[in-house]
Amino acid sequence: MPAEESAGAPQGGVRLGLAENWRQFALLVLVNAFVGGMVGLERTVVPLIGAEEFRIASTTLVTSFIVSFGVVKAFTNLLSGHFADIYGRKRLLILGWLIALPVPFMIGWGPSWGWIVAANALLGVSQGLTWSMTVIMKIDLVGPKSRGLAVGLNEFAGYLAVGLTALATGYIAQRYGLRPEPFYLGIGYAALGLLLSVFLVRDTRHHVALETAGHAAPAEPIRFWEIFRRTSYGDRNLFAASQAGLVNNLNDGMSWGLFPLFFAGFGLTVGRIGILKAVYPVVWGVMQTLTGPLSDRWGRKGLIVAGMWVQAAGLFMTAATRQFGWWLAASVLLGLGTAMVYPTLIASVSDASHPSWRARSLSVYRFWRDMGYAVGALASGIIADLFGAAWAIGSIGALTLASGAVVAIAMREGPAGE
Repeated sequence: MPAEESAGAPQGGVRLGLAENWRQFALLVLVNAFVGGMVGLERTVVPLIGAEEFRIASTTLVTSFIVSFGVVKAFTNLLSGHFADIYGRKRLLILGWLIALPVPFMIGWGPSWGWIVAANALLGVSQGLTWSMTVIMKIDLVGPKSRGLAVGLNEFAGYLAVGLTALATGYIAQRYGLRPEPFYLGIGYAALGLLLSVFLVRDTRHHVALETAGHAAPAEPIRFWEIFRRTSYGDRNLFAASQAGLVNNLNDGMSWGLFPLFFAGFGLTVGRIGILKAVYPVVWGVMQTLTGPLSDRWGRKGLIVAGMWVQAAGLFMTAATRQFGWWLAASVLLGLGTAMVYPTLIASVSDASHPSWRARSLSVYRFWRDMGYAVGALASGIIADLFGAAWAIGSIGALTLASGAVVAIAMREGPAGE
């Protein structure tokens, strides 16, 4: 039976679709807001803690906390899909929250920079589990026809929380200091996320079984390393998505570590830096509620290519200007471009993957995407130390432009959502 004919059919009380599963879907949206808030704790304040409190002069060393976060999160992503298929999504979601509990305490009260780096390694494990599970579970719930919408709403909640938390921590830090007050928010986020996941979230393995049973192509017995090869370079659509995801998070990792130091170097207060650091993820988060569903209707490729090029324009504008108003406009462009790309890439990987191995394919894509955090932070730190921050930002902008061109050449547009 075709997937679209079985999508709404009951099987043991289990149904696919947003309307049929809206309570669990809405709960997972809320849970992912808390997941995003844990990352938002760091967007404004942590680079300034390294530079101002621990007196670290090297930009490369200051951004080392993002390198630890990115590498650990990437490898956790790689494993999360495999273990989700074995042990279930809910168990890994709960484990991710348990690992997150000590993070705000380590950053807020840690006596050395090593504590900050270690906390971000734990945060990487936590994010690799919690964010992966919330997005996979939403895709499981809605079925094949609304993947872009599901991912858009998931990423909307996460990145809106990133932006609002970055804004809040900037305000709190300007009023009370860089530590520990901004990190009280994180204690609340972790506790609430864990409680909701334990007591209210339900696993989605039966939804996967229903979709697999109605899929047009039979399930393939496929080994993990074959999935890794296909997703990384063996399938042209999956390759195009994986490299674009890596470059997207490469420029995000650069902005996370470098932008606060760049803006502070021109005399901006931590409060105004918080505004700039908030606008980017807030626009990113809100606009995904539009771009995700649009990718279901228009297709994936055009939005991805245009989004990478809009991001590049925002980076070039940031590097070339020296005024708050221009930086604010550039942050809007970065947010808009990322919103065009982020949910669309996840949906495109889902389109190209069979339901029986979709979670593992998504985990490989998310491995490459989140390795971009580490590559971006390290590369931009080295370039900034050698040539200055503006050169680092401009170089990453050029790489983002080139990545969009790769998608334009390599990706083949197919029917969205199938």
